Amino acid sequence: MDTALAIHRLQFAFTVTFHYLFPQLTMGLALLVVILKTRALGAGGEHYNRSARFWIKIFAINFAMGVVTGIPMEFQFGTNWAIFAKAAGGVIGQTLAMEGVFSFFLESAFLGLLIFGEKRLGARLHWLAAVMVFVGSWLSGFFIIATDAWMQHPVGYTDGPGGEILLRSFRELIFNPWTLWQYLHNMIAAVVTASFVMAAVGAFYLLTRSHDAYARTFVLLGVTTGFIATVLMVFPTGDGQGKMLAEHQPVTLAAMEGLFETTEGAGLALIGQPDTDHMRLDNPLIIPGALSFLTYRRWSAQVKGLDAFPRELWPDNIPLLYYCYHIMVGLGTLFVAVMTLAMIQMARRKLYDSHWLHWILMVAFPFPYIATTAGWITAEVGRQPWLIYGLMRTAQGSSPRVSAGNGLFTLLGFMGMYTLLAILFLFLIYREIEHGPEPALGAAAT
Repeated sequence: MDTALAIHRLQFAFTVTFHYLFPQLTMGLALLVVILKTRALGAGGEHYNRSARFWIKIFAINFAMGVVTGIPMEFQFGTNWAIFAKAAGGVIGQTLAMEGVFSFFLESAFLGLLIFGEKRLGARLHWLAAVMVFVGSWLSGFFIIATDAWMQHPVGYTDGPGGEILLRSFRELIFNPWTLWQYLHNMIAAVVTASFVMAAVGAFYLLTRSHDAYARTFVLLGVTTGFIATVLMVFPTGDGQGKMLAEHQPVTLAAMEGLFETTEGAGLALIGQPDTDHMRLDNPLIIPGALSFLTYRRWSAQVKGLDAFPRELWPDNIPLLYYCYHIMVGLGTLFVAVMTLAMIQMARRKLYDSHWLHWILMVAFPFPYIATTAGWITAEVGRQPWLIYGLMRTAQGSSPRVSAGNGLFTLLGFMGMYTLLAILFLFLIYREIEHGPEPALGAAAT
């Protein structure tokens, strides 16, 4: 691979991975804040209002970090990927512009009201502000996913006279069948992340015997929404996304599963190490027929292996794709187990007394971030060697006049700045968690 191209890819991978650490929490928290504000309209309103205020602060910090780290990515389309931007700008410019003009401004405007306008708005209008922040954040996620879904499965386009790609049907772009399952799977994953984070904070307070009433609320809400979301993440959203792969990117599915030979009644590999040189999966642990059943709902169905496709169509890095996919699936299974265990303890009325469970919930909060990152790597590495699947190869889309040295210089600059931002972010979050949802004594006295 060309050195400059490799650095361009690495720079975008680094910036987008770091950036998405923040929106995945804000999109999930937006829903949980609406639930808290809805409860606040009923009995025990002040308790739930204080709970909501606490998480609104966490939301605001993540939102600010998401904005700061998200802006450079859009500039990279013009700096590092100019050929791609010129060729596909007529299509993806539609959804990216709508994300910025509509959903981002909707979310940010009502977030200001949510943070600063509670006393002036009153309970019901403040609840409405929380709902609009939720709508804005989830609408923002939709337009971004619609952009990526078009790159995965391009529809509604036509070729222009100069070789550029032009939008033929806005309806087809928005209602791309790939968008539905990818969007639902991604947003449910965001709820999983937020649920684990909320449950972890509640578990921390229970273990440290502080903010007990709020700790119980956080654990209860985190576990309840987390259980529902983890189940939905597996089925139907994960299953639906898998069917899209089988239909439109079968070579990607074969690489993800480590299936080198076309097989009838293909087994599902739980573990193993892909060996592309010898076209085999080493040390596999396989469930017979399971891949055929999950893909086509028939135990004896034929599933195409990598041998059915020319090597130039194979994903660039099959081991990375295979391991990231299995990390995502493995952690997703673990999430279902943890939340099911917590629900059992809830049914036994021992949710708040099981300190061993509180330790599990507290320690588990980083893993949804790992699973989501692995999932996005699976999606984007799986699309390779295509930048736009079937239309433009990745090697054709980078900026030819941006050298490897320039790309490396800016990559190191991003790494340095983002390290400082990460330290600042952790400090601000630590300060909010240490302070807790209850007002300071001085504020309470006034």
